[in-house]
Amino acid sequence: MTAASQLQSAPILGVNSLVKRYDNHTVVDDVSFHIEAGETYGLLGPNGAGKTTIISMVAGLIPADSGSVELMGAVMTPTSTRVKGHIGLVPQELAIYPDLTARENLVFFGRLQGLKGKELKQRTDLVLNLIGLGDRAREQTKKFSGGMKRRLNIGIGLLHRPTLLILDEPTVGVDPQSRNSILESVENLASEGMAVLYTTHYMEEAERLCDRIAIIDQGRIQAEGTRNQLVELTGGVDRIDLRGTGSTSDAATALRQLPGVQEVDSGPSNLLLTVHNGPGLLAPIVAKAGGAGMALTSVEIVRPDLESVFLHLTGKALRD
Repeated sequence: MTAASQLQSAPILGVNSLVKRYDNHTVVDDVSFHIEAGETYGLLGPNGAGKTTIISMVAGLIPADSGSVELMGAVMTPTSTRVKGHIGLVPQELAIYPDLTARENLVFFGRLQGLKGKELKQRTDLVLNLIGLGDRAREQTKKFSGGMKRRLNIGIGLLHRPTLLILDEPTVGVDPQSRNSILESVENLASEGMAVLYTTHYMEEAERLCDRIAIIDQGRIQAEGTRNQLVELTGGVDRIDLRGTGSTSDAATALRQLPGVQEVDSGPSNLLLTVHNGPGLLAPIVAKAGGAGMALTSVEIVRPDLESVFLHLTGKALRD
């Protein structure tokens, strides 16, 4: 492999064995991961798991006690001014001026990022449209809803075309419509080649957005992988709920003989099956139940999700 090809294959972000302690408490404990160009990487865990501390070290806001962060091959520290220019950071706390309009906020922060003249105007116009605030550009932001302020917060992080966008719980406290708009914006950014580091305690956001996910609890990464890889940690079993009339006991006996069916729990009007590959087994299950005298009125497949994975790994619910 040539030096050029090695450079092209290097990740945008490399996090290596990060540790952070406060007093005698370790809040980040040996955390490592990497992010490629065009990849959205999620840190999924409950509040207090260490997610914000991790991204504060990644962004060079606080030093690590040990370990390292490399962005585009350069080591990141709190004094790495040049390297920080490649990062767009969107913190949990809103970083906007309420008495300024949306456009004025963007122009102010754009100048701080070194933009000026025609380029600043073009980027401001583009970002206002991207975050859906083009028609509200001249309004003071103190009049904005929480979701609009969140979108403007993201826009500020995008102005200078960062290589890595860091989003720390960007949908907390916003209405469903604004939340969906934010998620759509993140999806579009990743599709255009931007690397995204996304922290959340919302399972459905991680499942929708993230190419790979690190499940984090008590400062440690408990598991990492794609959504399907993580689900496999639970055994990858599905539940199929059959409801209907007729002989559920005979149907249960017949279904227990079907290859791929691990367990059948029988109720007065339903059967709950534990199976591998529920969608693939659905047709033979329905046929077998019908042949044994059960007239089905509904069939539901319940597939394992990231909440199940978190419970399996930590023994507690994600939002505990």
